[in-house]
Amino acid sequence: MAVVVVDERGRLTIPSEFDVRGTKATLIPAGPFLIVIPIPREPLETSAKWLGSKLTRKEMKVVAERAARRDAMKRARRRKQA
Repeated sequence: MAVVVVDERGRLTIPSEFDVRGTKATLIPAGPFLIVIPIPREPLETSAKWLGSKLTRKEMKVVAERAARRDAMKRARRRKQA
């Protein structure tokens, strides 16, 4: 564990022992905390090891688009826009 300081511009320096140079990460605010999750360089290959699916990438895209469309219509109806 390490303690870091956030400067006046909102930047923080991660100690070199964590070896995260050139890594992208996502920050999740959790109340007074920040959760930092590194994003792998090859996310599809990395997630394929633990995230199994029988659907192809194209089929997953269709499923996601249908769900997004249903959600958008639901919100539009709630706002009386559709």
